Amino acid sequence: MSGALAGKVVLVTGGARRVGRAIVQALAADGARLAVHHFESADEAQTLVDELQRSRCAAPELFEADLRDPRQVQELAETVVRRMGRLDVLINSAAVLLRQPFGTVTAEMWDAVLDLNLRAYFLLAQAVAPALRAARGKIVNVSDVAAFEPWPSYLPHSISKAGVEMLTRGLARILAPDVTVNGVAPGPVLLGDDISDEARSRLLDTIPLQHIGTPADVVRAIRFLLESDYVTGTTLVVDGGQLARNRTEAVRSTDYVS
Repeated sequence: MSGALAGKVVLVTGGARRVGRAIVQALAADGARLAVHHFESADEAQTLVDELQRSRCAAPELFEADLRDPRQVQELAETVVRRMGRLDVLINSAAVLLRQPFGTVTAEMWDAVLDLNLRAYFLLAQAVAPALRAARGKIVNVSDVAAFEPWPSYLPHSISKAGVEMLTRGLARILAPDVTVNGVAPGPVLLGDDISDEARSRLLDTIPLQHIGTPADVVRAIRFLLESDYVTGTTLVVDGGQLARNRTEAVRSTDYVS
């Protein structure tokens, strides 16, 4: 059990699925008191609670909200602080990844991505800031390597994650010295079940470490940021070197490097 997190109240958005679920499981094992946000995944959230109780971890409190709705974001913040008594950590993890090729993106499709992936992060951080200041707490925003390079068929997603990067740096300045604000940008750590062997092979060719990551890799980065008091305004990239390789290949394609 981590002494830095034992007894701390941690709100994880999107905590019932995928990486958010792994974050909840790990921090519960560290002794944190978890407030788990979910939306349209009530069954998965309850299954998570049952699993943690069987493993003798403290059962998290569940909070349902549509974070695309600003009113529900505010209500979530107020309800968590009221029910949990305080708030020490906010982990913004809820997000959507939608394939949206250029030329097909509608205003509604744009809003579906930006409202959840970026606006909700800002509004929730703003709403819980007083509680975090009082606790001298921390924020970790889960970003994506798409923040640093455009994905042609996912441009709204890339834009939303680039916005999360600026949000992280901006909040770090605004909330200092009371609250640290950092980010984690995962690369390939969870692949769809329907990915073909050929697609997996192509993906591995882009990763210098030559293996797909796991949610546990993301969790280790988050733990480091939650246990550090002298790191703020930065993002840890957890991608097996994929981003560094892609940037190097882009430079080699110019006349600057032989």
